[in-house]
Amino acid sequence: MSGLIQSIQERDPARPTFFEVIFSYPGFHAVGVHRAAHFLWSMKLKGLARFLAHIGRFLTGIEIHPGATIGKNFFIDHGMGVVIGETAVIGDNVWMYHAITLGGKGGAEKPVKRHPTIEDDVILGSGAQLFGDITIGKGAKVGASAVVTGDVPPGCTVVGNPARLVQCPIDDEGKAYGMPRHLINPVEEVIDGLLKDVKALKEQAGVKGQDISEEEYRKHWKGSGI
Repeated sequence: MSGLIQSIQERDPARPTFFEVIFSYPGFHAVGVHRAAHFLWSMKLKGLARFLAHIGRFLTGIEIHPGATIGKNFFIDHGMGVVIGETAVIGDNVWMYHAITLGGKGGAEKPVKRHPTIEDDVILGSGAQLFGDITIGKGAKVGASAVVTGDVPPGCTVVGNPARLVQCPIDDEGKAYGMPRHLINPVEEVIDGLLKDVKALKEQAGVKGQDISEEEYRKHWKGSGI
């Protein structure tokens, strides 16, 4: 567990001490309990595994099914309200905030893979909800409160409900909560496109007149409170 503690110290902007992580980080405690519960689950001691996982949930506010598969250096920051389903698979160096669900869509009559797969180096922002047998690619970011029901390509950022791609590939900016530093406003993007189309049609038709520049319109639109 020393490797996990070191990774938390490196990734958390608060730069906690070794003992702070051990005694004050519920995400660290939840992962430790899950390791033991997952071992019991793999030994077919499912009742005991579920009981241990329940104790972990009571102590930390983080619910991890003992059947979930979790890789190295999994960091749950804050942690309260996290739910991770039975068939979820989480890779190495994944960073997750609070109030996140890795849930299933339900309806399966037999045991199947019904929860998300999170590949290495992914960041999941607070409140993100991920459902079904989907894959979040290596190095991707899921923004705060995003609702994701489909695959996310490696190295991309998704935000919103329903989630949409806003940046692909990503850079190192805006790590906190999985949010890129510069969000694309979809309404503004559509309006900019329409202005360009109108200008092009006028040029084709030979119509002359005073056009509102994109810069002027954007200034007016932002000041309108829309």
